[in-house]
Amino acid sequence: MKKTVEYRHQVLSPKQLLESWQGHRNLTRRVIEAFPEHAFFEFSIGGMRPFAEMVKELLAIAEPGLREIVTGKTEVFDEHRDFGSTKARFLQFWDEATEKINGLWEKMEAVDFQKEFTSFGQFPGTVQSALFYFIENEIHHRGQGYVYLRSLGIAPPLFYER
Repeated sequence: MKKTVEYRHQVLSPKQLLESWQGHRNLTRRVIEAFPEHAFFEFSIGGMRPFAEMVKELLAIAEPGLREIVTGKTEVFDEHRDFGSTKARFLQFWDEATEKINGLWEKMEAVDFQKEFTSFGQFPGTVQSALFYFIENEIHHRGQGYVYLRSLGIAPPLFYER
């Protein structure tokens, strides 16, 4: 019978993971900027939400979720929070969240990425799986934003320029 050996090789350092995440956040920010003001709040296709509603979800997940990981205090998932009625206001919240993420990340040295963790008191997994969800969810919604921009005749930012 063959024995399974678990290897604990690190593929990415925490710093590299943060840099990747912030690269994605930078690209998503540029997608937000590319939207005309009215389309950001109103345009949708096939019953999908306007991009502003998707960005509300991203803002409700990333920094609050990381804060929950760092502090151990369960956060309330609130994607219906008022982020303002202008694209500029959303970008301000985005930039503030980005800075808070950087600060929280610095406090994560004691966090075990494999530790069992339940995001927002509802979604069980590990710290690592929560972080990957935050990133992958953003990529998913950014892809929807790309479809919207192309439908509006606007070339989205190049996806590989993070």
